[in-house]
Amino acid sequence: MERAYNFSAGPAILPVPVLEKVQKELLSYKGSGMSVMELSHRSDLFEEILGDAESLLRELMHIPENYKILFLQGGASLQFTMVPMNLMAGKKAYFVNTGSWSEKAMEEAGKIGDIEVLASSKDKNFSYIPEIPRVPSDAAYLHITTNNTIEGTAIFTPPETGDVPLVADMSSNILSSVYDVSKFGLIYAGAQKNIGPAGLTIVIVREDLIGNVAGLPAMLDYEVQAKNGSMYNTPATFAIYVSKLVFEWIKEQGGVAGIEALNRKKAGLLYDYLDASSMFSSPVNKADRSLTNVPFVTGSPELDALFIKEAEELHFENLKGHRSVGGMRASIYNAFPYEGVEALTALMEKFVATHKGGEIHV
Repeated sequence: MERAYNFSAGPAILPVPVLEKVQKELLSYKGSGMSVMELSHRSDLFEEILGDAESLLRELMHIPENYKILFLQGGASLQFTMVPMNLMAGKKAYFVNTGSWSEKAMEEAGKIGDIEVLASSKDKNFSYIPEIPRVPSDAAYLHITTNNTIEGTAIFTPPETGDVPLVADMSSNILSSVYDVSKFGLIYAGAQKNIGPAGLTIVIVREDLIGNVAGLPAMLDYEVQAKNGSMYNTPATFAIYVSKLVFEWIKEQGGVAGIEALNRKKAGLLYDYLDASSMFSSPVNKADRSLTNVPFVTGSPELDALFIKEAEELHFENLKGHRSVGGMRASIYNAFPYEGVEALTALMEKFVATHKGGEIHV
């Protein structure tokens, strides 16, 4: 069958050329007679994959030399614990609360030490990014979520924090928008949205933030992970391999800047349609809209459900909004094609013509 239009928030769509290369190399990687899934993580072949993945990511994000790149496991959810364990060191951590994932990060950090909310958009159901005041100079760090997968908002310009480390959960927009890594103390991201398969987590951490807390469990210690080159235990070898191929693909698209330009074009097409539509609308403040996750609604739960049903029948998959928000959500990550957004807006327009006035015809 033809490939579906996959709007999943994660695990998400991967570039077709990457999938084709994985398919081609699946049974025998570089003539080894073994799949990457079967290679020893200590083999020369896998160490080459890991080294290339790190070099490509460093090049794509212009990561300075005084930052370590770690290929870990446990998802962003484990980083909600690892970050405070490694960075708090008896100080208070501050958070910008912009949605569900911010709240989960705050909850876990609160189990490790003192936290405080510096700014929040909870008053309007996280439909905007709040003004972020200056963080106290004695803070352990300030934590932000650069893209809110569920609520559909994004922070494109990070706040100035002076000497206080800025920590960012970039799980849903890493490599989708250009950021100056030197503005951050630590960046973490689950791979399953814009990078590769589920099971891999990327951590980019400034060297001076490593090794400042003694007695941590080895698996949760950035110093141990860095000293062992992300191989204290067996890493997510296949996910790292696919991620390396995605990094190569992004480089071919003109790097992160080229990808961001395409993402702005895709998101612009969808938002322009929503703003002009007589039925569909975006609940997100215009200035803060995500490029990668676009929630939208009709205003009628019954029409929302009918639209999702009709879309699925035509292989427009995973458009149902998150259970905490409802409505619909189109996740249009890096690998999602422009023509898929065109097809979605055409489908929406046809739905409006059929159900104008709110009538439900079955």
